[in-house]
Amino acid sequence: MGIPAGDGQVWDPRRPWGLRRVEGEKSGGGSSRRQSVETSTDSAKGQDQKGEEEPVTGKRDSLDDLEPITVRSKGKGKEIGEGRPLKKEKGKAKAKGQGEDRPSLAPPMSIVIFIVGSRGDVQPYISLALSLIIHAGHRVRLATHPDFRDFVLSANSRLKGKTHEGVHLEGRLEFFDAGGDPKELMAYMVKNPGLLPGLESLTNGDIKRKRQMAAEYLRGFYRSTFSPDVVSGREFAADAIISNPPAFAHIHVAEALGLPLLMSFTMPWTATTAFPHPLVNVKKSNADQWATNWMGYHLADMLMWEGLSSVINDFRTSILRIPAITSRSATSILDNLRIPWTYCWSPELLPKPKDWKTHIDISGFYFLDSEEGFTPPSDLAEFLGEGRAPVYIGFGSVVIPDPEKMTDMIFAAVKAAGVRAIVSAGWAGLGKGREESDPDIFILSKDCSHEWLFADSRVAAVCHHGGAGTTSCGLRHGRPTVIVPFFGDQKFWGDAVHHAGAGPAPIPIKTLTAESLTAALAFAVSEQAVAAAGVLGETIRSEKGEERGVKSFTRNMPVRELCCDVDPRKVAVWRCSRYSLRLSVEAAAALVSGQKIMFSDLEPYRAKDYDTVKHVLGPIGGAGSGIGNAIGTAVSGTSQLFYSPIQGTIKVFYGIPEGE
Repeated sequence: MGIPAGDGQVWDPRRPWGLRRVEGEKSGGGSSRRQSVETSTDSAKGQDQKGEEEPVTGKRDSLDDLEPITVRSKGKGKEIGEGRPLKKEKGKAKAKGQGEDRPSLAPPMSIVIFIVGSRGDVQPYISLALSLIIHAGHRVRLATHPDFRDFVLSANSRLKGKTHEGVHLEGRLEFFDAGGDPKELMAYMVKNPGLLPGLESLTNGDIKRKRQMAAEYLRGFYRSTFSPDVVSGREFAADAIISNPPAFAHIHVAEALGLPLLMSFTMPWTATTAFPHPLVNVKKSNADQWATNWMGYHLADMLMWEGLSSVINDFRTSILRIPAITSRSATSILDNLRIPWTYCWSPELLPKPKDWKTHIDISGFYFLDSEEGFTPPSDLAEFLGEGRAPVYIGFGSVVIPDPEKMTDMIFAAVKAAGVRAIVSAGWAGLGKGREESDPDIFILSKDCSHEWLFADSRVAAVCHHGGAGTTSCGLRHGRPTVIVPFFGDQKFWGDAVHHAGAGPAPIPIKTLTAESLTAALAFAVSEQAVAAAGVLGETIRSEKGEERGVKSFTRNMPVRELCCDVDPRKVAVWRCSRYSLRLSVEAAAALVSGQKIMFSDLEPYRAKDYDTVKHVLGPIGGAGSGIGNAIGTAVSGTSQLFYSPIQGTIKVFYGIPEGE
């Protein structure tokens, strides 16, 4: 619904015709979903709006159906369209519903969530999306890799029969294919567990493919903000973005489209002195630990930017039609702009650092409960009923280079520890061909809900790679946890679990042996570990992470700026420059058709603007001594890794503190 465009049809700035053009082709007015449009009714009528128009419908199709808007001037109230209009320069007009009377809750919005990662990265945000729909009436689109299409869309069954303020919710969870291959990403991460690529990846084409994939999903995330739903055909225009950091498109798309942005992740990404960046492991430094921790976050930002700077700047200039940014502006950009964050882990497991400000929340874990009536595979149910509770061993979507060797190691450790086990085949195909070789080991080759399997003490303990999703699920049900980290934040969570007493120290995959796994399994089934995990589980179950996540989203949205001044229950998409009013599609259509305002009074409204050129001198940028210069050398070398591997490698490895 939008501004009348002839023949009883309307024009909505959230679905501009320019966005339908081939990417990279100039659209004439920039690439914002609310981009500048012709400011006369005649020119609007003449635009080619194929596929972008819909009839004016609903109750508010005339001014008579709207509450009167009163503009106060020199103590006298005048309705719009009557008497002398308020001058533009006099500032924003107060309308009914503005100021202190404006609701504290955001109106129902169209929200898009950008996710790059594995199934364990996607699952928590399906849970959050369902809560945003059920408790706040939002429409949520989850944009991620095509592998997870069915996983996302199947969650719509949880909305069946549910309503919010009389509106049926089924179908309000959507999927959008942003591109990228999660299996290829996982394989790359296993080979390159740190921030810097290994020599093999520098020479075998891995880096080039990763950059091509990043360019693909950057464009995919942008398209997800305005493309129609492929299932229902319904038009879509995002009112807000939620994103995890590896999506990379987040701040750039938000800047181009003028949309509010909430960052969210399953591991720490904001600089703190309390603990190190999960991806930065500095083994030796002459600085205090707090300073090393803090610097690690900025080092991570700089290295990641240098690795993708040309890809991102090409995306900004050729697709979004906004200026490129420099390294000085790009590094720590989220911190400098005070972009709000909601971290979804338990504050009991990892409390909020004292140096994190009020725009950063920790909500608790997001869980996707098993659907009622879930029936496990019959052979699995039979195995569970045959003896004492087994331990669960599985590495999910991690790509394991030698599955047969890993299978041999697991079988030997299970036998030596004297436990029964369920071994999940996962993407690696563990246990293939050995399904009947040991009566105490069950090879789980079919999908089975962890929420069901880990609940009600069906398993005695869990052993896995340390992904945030599997870690949180095991701890929620009070299961002692053994973590064998492969890459990324997995060791970080292994250390956190060990610190809580709910599991042994993590065993990095490179040092894993049958003997070390045997000892870890033995500790996991000990009374000490069972007791500690039980206490932690009780706390996690009481935290209601999804509910707090919805509240955090609402609190961090610019609610006053989002609401229409005529009907605060609707999102503003137009701005009336004549009266400084924010207007929803319906309100603007009614006012124009009622000849209370002219189309030329309207301009696309941007709820949020970002100054990405601003540079706040950070601890690394301002360091003039040895470590600042060393890191600067390392970062400049990182960009060369992708074009001149040998020269770049020399700069990087001689320029940074010893670490991983």
